[in-house]
Amino acid sequence: MSEHHSGPVETGAPMNYAEHEKTYDMFIAGTKFGTIILVALMIAMGIGFFTSAGLIGGFLAWVALSGAGVVMMR
Repeated sequence: MSEHHSGPVETGAPMNYAEHEKTYDMFIAGTKFGTIILVALMIAMGIGFFTSAGLIGGFLAWVALSGAGVVMMR
């Protein structure tokens, strides 16, 4: 932004496409794994609240489901 670019404003500065692709890939990976962990959390909360598993059972279910989901999505 602070550099002076000559030429029309519409063309803008040259893009660093490699960095853009890397940022996009990191965003997609974060979204994918974040969704897996949140879905596992919702299932584990259901297990913990609506069964006799309780807090520890729900936590263990969350760890197991999160681990399985991450391994399957790699």
